[in-house]
Amino acid sequence: MDDDGSLDLFDDVAPSEGQPVERIEADPPVASEASGEVAASGPAAASGPAAASGPAAASGPAAASGPVPDALPEPKVWSVGQVNRAVRSLLETTVDPLWVGGEVANWTRARSGHCYFTLKDDRAQMRCVMWERNARALPADPEDGMKVRVYGSLTLYEARGEYQLSAERVEADGAEGLWRLAFERLRRTLEADGLLDPARKRPIPRFPRRVGIVTSATGAAVRDILSVLARRAPWLEVTIRGSRVQGEGASLEIARALDFLAQRGGCDVIILGRGGGSIEDLWAFNEEPVARAVARCPVPVVSAVGHEVDVTISDLVADLRAPTPSAAAEAVAPDGAALRAQLQSLPPRLARGLVGTVARRRRGLRDHRSALERALERRMAPLRQQVDRAFGDLDGAIRRAAERRRGQVSGLAGRLNALSPLAVLERGYSVARTEDGRVLKRVEDFDPVAIFRLTVTDGEVRARPVSKEQAPE
Repeated sequence: MDDDGSLDLFDDVAPSEGQPVERIEADPPVASEASGEVAASGPAAASGPAAASGPAAASGPAAASGPVPDALPEPKVWSVGQVNRAVRSLLETTVDPLWVGGEVANWTRARSGHCYFTLKDDRAQMRCVMWERNARALPADPEDGMKVRVYGSLTLYEARGEYQLSAERVEADGAEGLWRLAFERLRRTLEADGLLDPARKRPIPRFPRRVGIVTSATGAAVRDILSVLARRAPWLEVTIRGSRVQGEGASLEIARALDFLAQRGGCDVIILGRGGGSIEDLWAFNEEPVARAVARCPVPVVSAVGHEVDVTISDLVADLRAPTPSAAAEAVAPDGAALRAQLQSLPPRLARGLVGTVARRRRGLRDHRSALERALERRMAPLRQQVDRAFGDLDGAIRRAAERRRGQVSGLAGRLNALSPLAVLERGYSVARTEDGRVLKRVEDFDPVAIFRLTVTDGEVRARPVSKEQAPE
């Protein structure tokens, strides 16, 4: 670079880092046969102290007396590739990495993982490339028209002679722009699938037997959780499934740990969490594998990621969100001291409750009995009237029936009396019977020597036949 700030593209340049650059030089100077002066050719002939200009170039002793060569040597000709390589080396070695702000256009992620896009403002545009190793760290691809700032180095794509920005970082709307964009995209997807529906959230058991923990086995979060559980409910069984909680692949490890505890841990509730950190540190809990694992877990899950101000996708999907890991432990573990005090107060409370319950039941029974009596009285009054009327009607009917029967009996008695043998006897007849009661109706029935009884109106007479006479025919 010259003193005036201009760039000499054909000056000696240093190679870019990691890539050798061919050193390009002009042809060496050629000495004159007669005078020993130097004649320059190629680009070096156009500048520098060896180049002559002005009237002095055409006069002077050396110009008049020296011999003139037959022909000037051929100039050095640069290839297009040599020029582009020199410009690329110049850009990469003289311009430090910088931040460039603008709008994203034509963002494309190739199958190789490299990203190509254009950064523009209202006056110009710049081509940009982000290689796969850097693009892999992006939480989401920016949308066209999004205002971003890009950190990278200027370079030249030699095949086309186009300069471009080799991007290392892309940020939008501050440091959390793209992270927030990825968060909202996943949140909308999970909401459409019903995973954020409050109706699917399950209650946390009040008295769990075993608590599962998914977090870093060496982090401060697991120590805080175990400390709170031991203080509040030392009888609880705890199963810890260690997992990485940040970095590439951490979300898959967390999902596998959740599945393991759900299937084999025998847990009644699971705490999923880690300590605080930046949004990049907490990002594993904002990825879809963790959200899906929380949603399919058959036991309730308490999410406790970061500090109170940190909200992650796992917090939204979990059955309960706790502001910190310690708060999650307090949410799943009953307070042993409070529980003990509550148990000690139960007997007198139970006795008072039983006395009150019995008194209420007794009053209720009295009220029910009174109400039942009143209801029965209201019900029985018309029935009693109906019975009284029925008895009256029945009494009259019996009297009338008795009178009729009495008249009938009197008539039958008269007829019976007319047919009675006693009535016949009263009219002067008598009945002869043997000793054993057999009635003697004919003459031949009488035994001349046997005694028979003769029944008359007022008694019996024992008699013996003197003779037997047949009635004339």
